[in-house]
Amino acid sequence: MAFGKSKSRGEKHVGDVSDGADDDQALDDGDGPFEIEDFDSVAVAKLGRHDLGGVLIPENETAELAVEVSPEGVATTVWMVTPNGRYNITAYAAPKAGGLWREVVTELAESLRNDEARVSIEDGTWGREVVGLVTKGPEPVAMRFVGVDGYRWMVRGAAISTPDNADAIATEMRNALADTVVRRGDTPQPVRAQLPLQLSESLVARLRARAEQMTTEYAQQQGQAQPQQHMPQQQQPAPQPQLPPHPAPQPVARRSEQGSAMQQLRTITGG
Repeated sequence: MAFGKSKSRGEKHVGDVSDGADDDQALDDGDGPFEIEDFDSVAVAKLGRHDLGGVLIPENETAELAVEVSPEGVATTVWMVTPNGRYNITAYAAPKAGGLWREVVTELAESLRNDEARVSIEDGTWGREVVGLVTKGPEPVAMRFVGVDGYRWMVRGAAISTPDNADAIATEMRNALADTVVRRGDTPQPVRAQLPLQLSESLVARLRARAEQMTTEYAQQQGQAQPQQHMPQQQQPAPQPQLPPHPAPQPVARRSEQGSAMQQLRTITGG
């Protein structure tokens, strides 16, 4: 659980309605997402959270960060990768009156169906949630998308896992949303534009250190895996890392996959 909330608003965000659905998930703090103005200072808001620019997401002891970059090398998405799967929290500019998530729900469901996914709409903590199951491919993939409308912003959580871990990763994502802080700012931005994604210097340093550690560990594994017998006049090929069926917790940046459901979502929301 992240810390740092020091003020309490007298009203809820636009869209903080559960449509009467009972909340069967245990949340760390059911009052969020928050705004940066809810805190006495930015330093307080950063306590226990990763500062990603337009959004501050709570730290997770079981997770490692994985950064997606565009072909131009610009960071586009930060994933929290856990033993249950992966999730991310992204914020967008939205109308003052709210209601953007209702539009995105319809568009996202249609996009997933066009991708031959099985789609359902469920009532959740903050309203409607989009649930998808992609069965084409080597293994089925479960997805869940949750959105919250605020004043001039919309924050969206996305969780991806195997079907067996779908409930567990959804709980982790909801817990993160409940303690997320949005830094909207006063600068006018087009509706659906993703709020700036900026990695803090401390976070970049941690990612680099972790990447160097993984490189060292892999080099050591290569050295230990050298065969006792060498093939005559032929170099023994270096062992390749075993790829898990789901994204590994790699803190190094990786490029987005073209045509994925997540890329479709970024297109829908303008990110």
